Order: sequence, then structure tokens, then C-alpha cells
Amino acid sequence: MSWIDLIKTYKPYNEQEKKDKEIILHCINTFDDVLTRNNEIMHITSSAFILNKAKDKTLMIHHNIYNSWSWTGGHADGAENLLAVAIKEAREETGVKSVRPIIPDIFSLDILPVLGHVKNGKYVSAHLHLSVAYLVEVDEDELLIVKSDENSDIKWIQIEKINEYSNEPHMQKLYDKLILKIKESNI
Repeated sequence: MSWIDLIKTYKPYNEQEKKDKEIILHCINTFDDVLTRNNEIMHITSSAFILNKAKDKTLMIHHNIYNSWSWTGGHADGAENLLAVAIKEAREETGVKSVRPIIPDIFSLDILPVLGHVKNGKYVSAHLHLSVAYLVEVDEDELLIVKSDENSDIKWIQIEKINEYSNEPHMQKLYDKLILKIKESNI
């Protein structure tokens, strides 16, 4: 199934996801470059919400640009296999080797704002991430390695304490949604 079909067939969890899915599909149909950063207004990103086996902790990075604890993820940069992008980013940003999808399907669809910032010495204007997220599992005893150009720390955080670490209100709402969805799904 194509990446577009995966988004089309995704069953929204709530009203926010229903509306975001509608807008994401509109963007895909309107612009031919949403899979790349050539579209400076909005582009597809793929993230991993990383859980341990007990599903009571999540592996998070302290993101340099956002100066906040965050999930892992990155730009599709033309790749159509968004699960593979999420897994690649989880590995790159944490150093873990064995990242396994808990479910192979999209777990969350969101439109996330990105404020203007400097990256690699260049100014990046404010834009939107059309976020496709997956739920994955990693062993807690895997070696963690900071990717210093992107993050300053990595650690396992108790799920119920995420909002004590994240200082981004829009991401706190997203993490709350993911946690509730995990609990309701009995994953």
C-alpha cells in the first residue's frame, strides 16, 4: 500500500486527527513536494513514540532546537516508507539498534507547528510538520548514544511524567493523546 493510501485508510482517533487527516490529504493533493523539505510551508515527518517492554516508560531525547524533551523523528526527505523513516530516526537519535514496531500501522496523525529557528547556520522559517507517527518498542538495556548535533541527552521517562519534562504545550497534548490511546487499545 502506498504512503498516501496508508494515510487515506487511517482511522482517526478523535476530532483533532479527523481534521488533521483532512488537511494533510488536502496538502498531498495540492502540492507535489510534501515529502521533501523543498516545500518550506509544510512537509511530511515521521516520528516514533518509543516504549519499553512493560510499556510504562518512553525513550525521549532532549532536543537542541526545541530545548525540550521530545520523541524521536525526522523529515521524510523523499522516502515513502514512513515506518522505516521513524525507525531510522529513532536509531540515529538514540543509538539503539533494535527498534520493533508494536503495530505496523500509523498510530497518530498530527499537524505540528515549528517556530522559525537556526539550523546548521541557516535560518529556517516557521512551517508545519505533517506528522505521521508510529508506536515502537526498544529494550531498556540497549546502549544510548547522544547525537550531539540534534540532542543533548537521552533517557527513559515514566509515561505518566512526560509532561514534567516536555515544555511544549502542543506536544504535551499530543503525548497525552498517545498515552490515552495506548491505554484504551490495551497495547
